[in-house]
Amino acid sequence: MTGRRPEAKAAETTTPRIGVVFSAEDIADRVAALARQIGADFGADMLIVAILKGSFVFAADLVRALHHAGVRPEIDFLTLSSYGAGTEPGAIRVGQDVTSRLDGREVLLLDDILDSGRTVGFAKDLLERRGAKVRVCVLLDKRGRRAAPVAADYVGFVCPNRFVVGYGLDQAHYWRELPFIGAIDGI
Repeated sequence: MTGRRPEAKAAETTTPRIGVVFSAEDIADRVAALARQIGADFGADMLIVAILKGSFVFAADLVRALHHAGVRPEIDFLTLSSYGAGTEPGAIRVGQDVTSRLDGREVLLLDDILDSGRTVGFAKDLLERRGAKVRVCVLLDKRGRRAAPVAADYVGFVCPNRFVVGYGLDQAHYWRELPFIGAIDGI
């Protein structure tokens, strides 16, 4: 016996084709530009509140880019979800709340995508009710699907009206690991 496990039969799966919408290089360039702009507008003292789960990759890259722009932000997280395993938004659920002091603070609310506007609007209202002065930064702005009156102060890219995945965005909890943002054929 060599200690090897018997070969398991691979399940037949069909991997969808994912076309690149925004490349890893374009994303890196845009995140660096956003960091310079945000650093100039906010200065060195700011609180970033990242909406999880989708924004975790964008938040990590933006925080590192802000460091290079001379900003030393405090970072907190707010876990909200509205998609679950589907491709259409549903009820907003709060999983984890912010623990930082908000009253009178300059806050950069960070999310992966501004789509219907319901999630970002919900989060912005929540933080403002607690006394924060909130500006919104999103990597993607999908303007064609807006259902709530919310706008971003900082936008990485205007997104086509496609369901996109990668760079933290998912479809049924998959595809977050992709280094680019892509659209799945057929969705």
